[in-house]
Amino acid sequence: MFSHVTLGANDIAATKRFYDAVLGALGIPVGRVDERGRLIYAHDGGRLVITKPVNGEAAACGNGHTLGLLAASPEAVDAWHAAGLANGGTSAEDPPGIRNATEGRVLYLAYLRDPAGNKLCAFHKISG
Repeated sequence: MFSHVTLGANDIAATKRFYDAVLGALGIPVGRVDERGRLIYAHDGGRLVITKPVNGEAAACGNGHTLGLLAASPEAVDAWHAAGLANGGTSAEDPPGIRNATEGRVLYLAYLRDPAGNKLCAFHKISG
């Protein structure tokens, strides 16, 4: 459905360190910084772009926004969460674990905030 997602950040170097670690835990190659200073990750036809805002103002995270990432297993979710904590992220919500979702689905998930405050979720669908 999506071609790309763009997030804002004020410190691209700290952001790259964080995202290289958390996305690497999910098997996604390290990002590259392009000629315009944007940090870009490409995987399975989609792109995550992280950039300083083009209007020159400070980046700010969105209240109520969450970027969800697929993980191959509960262990990958745990590795993602640990990599985030070790690279400038902060835990958000409950610790990694099983959650009962809508329509009878059972998920294993974890939440982090990146160095800029953007909220991320890694999840693995167990059933449903």
